[in-house]
This record gives sequence, structure tokens and C-alpha cells, in this order.
Amino acid sequence: MSCNPSKRPAVKVLSIIRSSPRRDAVIGLLALNSWLTEGETNGRELDYIQLIPTDSKLSTMVITVESLPGCAKERLINGDVSIERELVAARIEEWKEGSDCPKAQVIRMLGRAEEIEPQISAVLFEHAISAANFSSDSLSCLPNAPWKIPAEEYETRKDLRNTCTFTIDPASAADLDDALPFEKVSEKVFRIGVHIADVSRFVLPDTALDREARIRSTSVYIPQHKLLMLPPELSEQACSLVPGEDRLAFSISWDTDDTGNITGRWIGRSVIRSCCKLSYDDAQDIIDGGFEVDVSGKTGPKLHGQFELKDVVDSLRSLHGITKKMREIRLRNGAFWIEIPKIVFLFDESGNPCDSLLGVRKESSFLVEELMLLANRSVAEVISKAFPGCALLRRHAEPKSMKLKEFEEFCRKRGLELDASSSGKLHLALPKMREKLKTDPVLLQILLARAARAMQLAVYFCTGDLRGREDEWAHYGLSIPLYTHFTSPLRRYPDIVVHRTLAAVVEAEEAYAEKRQSCAASDGIGNRCFTGLYFDEEAAESEEGREALVCAAVRYGVPASEVVSEVAAYCNERKRAGKHVEQSAENVYLCALLKNKEVMFSDARVLRVGSTFMTVYINKFAIERRIYFGEVEGLTVEWIRTTGTLVLDTLKTKPLREVIFLRSAV
Repeated sequence: MSCNPSKRPAVKVLSIIRSSPRRDAVIGLLALNSWLTEGETNGRELDYIQLIPTDSKLSTMVITVESLPGCAKERLINGDVSIERELVAARIEEWKEGSDCPKAQVIRMLGRAEEIEPQISAVLFEHAISAANFSSDSLSCLPNAPWKIPAEEYETRKDLRNTCTFTIDPASAADLDDALPFEKVSEKVFRIGVHIADVSRFVLPDTALDREARIRSTSVYIPQHKLLMLPPELSEQACSLVPGEDRLAFSISWDTDDTGNITGRWIGRSVIRSCCKLSYDDAQDIIDGGFEVDVSGKTGPKLHGQFELKDVVDSLRSLHGITKKMREIRLRNGAFWIEIPKIVFLFDESGNPCDSLLGVRKESSFLVEELMLLANRSVAEVISKAFPGCALLRRHAEPKSMKLKEFEEFCRKRGLELDASSSGKLHLALPKMREKLKTDPVLLQILLARAARAMQLAVYFCTGDLRGREDEWAHYGLSIPLYTHFTSPLRRYPDIVVHRTLAAVVEAEEAYAEKRQSCAASDGIGNRCFTGLYFDEEAAESEEGREALVCAAVRYGVPASEVVSEVAAYCNERKRAGKHVEQSAENVYLCALLKNKEVMFSDARVLRVGSTFMTVYINKFAIERRIYFGEVEGLTVEWIRTTGTLVLDTLKTKPLREVIFLRSAV
């Protein structure tokens, strides 16, 4: 393989280790013609029907009529042939060796195949994404409503309610798990930070709620559907950092100058109160100069508490200036920036897609992103040093050399000489490519999408599994040595595990400081032995330090390395499943939109042509699709091999001037 990096390796299956989960997630259509199974041809027609999977890679299956759900069986008996047009969810029960037709069992009927909701249900079933209500055992773990912060929490946490704090989220968001504080300490020192909902205070280890959250692993958001990891009583009420209410948070504060240089850090549990909820559009208006201080506030964001609109405007603009410099530094240090437009659907009053547009992120999004990246990086540094054998981190490996060569060749055919022979050179090449294609934004988007395909997926991992191989912990896309997920505990289970680990570090630090009578546990943002800017390895390796870390790990349920490895592997699989669901749901809504429109026009860029197909990039949807000529009614095709030219015509009788010519090099 090292001698032939451009060739794909061939393999041979030696054995089957375990059954595929796809056996339990079959989607298909029933066919009512009678069926005889192998070895049962004694002249008697059996009560079997066929199941035709929607996935063409799966074999036709057989189902006993007796095993059908009651309503489906009754419809068959009554001769209702419309059942053939309904999607069914099924699982394979038996597949005998040598048989081409496995026996399956229908779990439930989903609905008419041409309708959106049954298709969405099918997508969720295929990827084991739960749309069910939370169990009664999980709900019994929730605090009584309305929940109020107990008095002891105010005594043991840092009170940050008097700092100007606000949230920036989509306008419709109800699960607000991060808030942004800002404080001007002096003329040259600014205190920025993030407050993250303290979800681990409510989701305790090994409870029914914890187990169900772990199984769900992630919240999944698709148009008109919100599939939550935690009950809304937590994610949208007790834990949500809604304005005007005291909330428990896990906070990180950084002291920085106006150039983005960080001089101090504090991490700990706190009580906060947001003064307003900003949408991304609100925040962008403020950044762009809107919401001036003389506005009465009637048309602006609703304010709560002691802070005025001027405080929010000044804080946000200062925060934007600092994070913009931080972003510039991060990109100069080699971080990737591959921005792919995302399609956004518009719906009519009946809930059907009626149009679409491409969502483009603005400066307000980058502001929030920069702070979240900094928080995740800071937490990764702390927990990986305090618990080097069982920290849950996130790594991103370098692209495969074969993928880089494919991308390099794709660029070369479009007149761009790009050196992608190594991941490091690709880092340097992308900014140059952006500069060169300023006048051709469509080609730039195509190339960035192709560059994203060359990347490997980022994954969770346990540090104990890669001890001695710390270079493999790095995050290639962000160009940093350590990274984790800490900022979305309402939506990602790994963040809850990271919160528990960080809580143990904070408590161990306080216990160690108390024993050593150190000032490190003070409320200031100064040096702290474990969570400050510089980790004190001598303190961590001392007898007092080790004892404090072990006791805190037990108290907060920090999992052993074997458990962290299992959580990482499972959450990786669930994250991939969630991504596939989002992509499949997007296709469902796109198909419904195109079906509802008799004609839809869009510019497109031809990427490749062949004798039977062409690949096009459709600007309106920012997608790449292959069109097979044989599937287009009334289309005649002539392929001139000598010149690599394709001639398309919708009618043979049309004059030559209306014929379309395409060259394969386009």
C-alpha cells in the first residue's frame, strides 16, 4: 500500500464476528403476491408475502401473514391492496445458510410511502434514533417543578449574577446551554468567558436518566422535528439559561487584552443570570451598528434585571473585536476553515416545503464559535493532565494520502495547481485557493466541498487507549494538540462525562489547596494549580494531589478507562447515525419540494461528463448529483469519444442550434 498509495486495497472476508445492526432496521414495501419458501413446495400455497426493501443492496424477504401487526393482517384479509403503498419497519428474524431470501417480521406500519412523515419515520427507524417519550423511570429523576436553586448552591458556588451576560442562539431555540459574560477589568484587561448549563448537577451517574441519555447519546435536529437527548423539563426549563432567572452553570473566564492574548483563566461552578436572549440576527445587527443606545428597547431584545441595552451593545461589540482577533490568530496558526453552505427549507401553512435558500453563517456565529472552541480546548488541557488515563477527548486524524491525491487531481483538471501531497501543504494551499477564486465563488464552494470529503471524521477517544501515542490525540482541522466537547451537555452525552471529570478536577484542586493552605483556591482568576493556565504536575503527582484527585473522581463518578472507551465508541456511532439522519431528512424534504414544483430553475456547473451520465453541481441547493441519461425521458445522447464531447438533445427533430454540447474537461 505504501508503494501504491493511489490504489485501493483488495480484501477477503474471513469470518463474520457479529450480526449487523442493519438486520434490525429494514424499511420496505409489502408485495401481496403469494410466496413459497424453499423446501415447502408440497403443492400447498403458503401464507407468505414478500417484503421489498427500499435499500437495493438488501435481498427480497419473506414475511408470514400470521406475524403481521393486527391492523395490517385485517387489511390483508379484507383485500385492501393499498397496503402495498405503505412503508413498513421490519427486522430479519432468520436467514438460513444458502438461502437468498431471509425471513423477516414487520414491527410496525409507517404510512403511505409518498408522504413526508412516514419517510421521516423510516429514516429514524433505520438509524435507531428514538422518537419515543422518555421513560417514567427517567422522568422520576427530574426535580420538582417549578425548580428553584437550593440555598446551599449559592454558598458553594461563585456568584456571577452581577456580570453582564447574554445568550446568542437561533431565534426559535428553547434549550439554551451556553451564555456569554463580558466585563471590563481595566483599560487594557477584559474578562471574557462562557457559562455552560451545569447539566451534570441534574443527571447523576448510573441513574435511569443517565442511562437513557447515554443510549440516546445526542439530540437530533431536522426540519419540523426535535429529538431530544434529555427531557424538555431539563433541557428547556431547569437547565436552560433563560434570561431573568438564576441558573447553575459551569463557567470558564479568561483575562485577555484587546489583541486576544490570554493572561489568566478561572474554571469553576457558578450561579449566573442572563440579562437577555439574542438571536443570531439580533447579535449581527448590533455588530453591524444597529440597536443604538437611543433606541427605546421596544423593538430590540427584551432586557431583564439591572443591565441596559447600552451595556449589552458595548459588551457584544467589545467581545466581537476580541474574538475576531483570536480567530485570525487561530487561522494563521494552521486551523482549517471550510465553510459549506447549508440548505434551509421554507414551509407553507400545511407544513410542506415550498421553497429553499442557502444559509450563510455571519460574524455573530463566528463570535460564539470562537468562544466555544476556546472553552473546549481549555477543558481538554485540564482533564487530560489531571486524568491522563481516562479523559474523554476528541481527535481528528490527518487526511489519507489517497484522498489528498484525488482532491489534487480534481483541482488540476480545473486549472488550479494545488500541492496537496501532504496535510501540512494542504493547510497552506487552501487560503491561496480562496484568494485566487474570489471572482468565482461557485467553483470555490465546489472545491471546498471536495476538500471536506478528503477529511477523516473527528472521533471521541479515551486517552488511556493512546498512552504513549500523544501525537495521535491532536485535532488536525483545528490544528491543536488537545480538544474535547464540553459546551453542549444538553445535546451531547460526551459533554456530560467531561463535565463530571472537570468537576472532579475543580474539587480536587480546592481540596489540595486547603491541605496546603494555598491561595490557589481563592475566588480570583489568578494562578490555580490544576485549572489555571499552567498545570502544576508536581502538585498532581504529590501524595496530597493524587489523593485529592482519586477522592473527587469517586465522588463525581468519573468513569474508568474501559467505560470511557465504550462510551467513546458508542457515541461515535450515534453521532454518525445522527449525521446520516440529518442528510437523509434533507433529501426527503428536497424531493418533496421538487415534487411540489412543476418547474424549478437553477444555475448548475457541469463537473464531469461520460457516455451515460454527467455530474453537476446545483447552485441553488449546493449539492452535487450524478444524472443518468437513460433516466431522463425524451433525451437523446451522442458521445463523441475522440474529442470527449457529449451532445444532448431533447427532441431528435430540433435544429442543431438548440443542441447542447458538453466537453468532459468542463
